[in-house]
Amino acid sequence: MNKGLIRFLKYSSVGVSTFLFDLFLLYLFIDFLKIYYVYATAAAFGIAVSINYVLSRRFVFHGTLRSAHAGYGIFILIALVGLGAVTGLMVFFVEVLHMNYFPSRIIIAGIVGMWNYLMNLYVNFKVAGK
Repeated sequence: MNKGLIRFLKYSSVGVSTFLFDLFLLYLFIDFLKIYYVYATAAAFGIAVSINYVLSRRFVFHGTLRSAHAGYGIFILIALVGLGAVTGLMVFFVEVLHMNYFPSRIIIAGIVGMWNYLMNLYVNFKVAGK
C-alpha cells in the first residue's frame, strides 16, 4: 500500500480519536460546566490538539528530523490558525445559521482537519514523499 495513503489513514485514526475526545470535552464544558460555547470550543480544541501532537509524532510522522520541542511549537502555530477557523466557523454556524453547537463542530472538524494534516505533512514534519 502507498506510504502516503497509510500515513493519511494513521493521521485520520489519530485525528478521529482526539476529535472524539474534543467533542467529549466540549459537551462537558458547555452542558455541565456551563462555559460559554466559544471559550469551551477553544479550550477543548487546545487540549485535544496537544494530545494529537504526541500521538501524531509517535505514530504518523515518526520520520521527522525536527526536535519534539520545535515540532510542538510549529504544531501549535498551525493549530492556532485552525483554532481561529474553528471558533470563527462555530460563531457563524451557531449565531448566523442557528445550528446546534454539536453538529456544527463535527462539520467544522472536517474542514480544519484537512488544513492541519496538510500543513503538518508539508511544513512541520516535512515527511511528504518519505
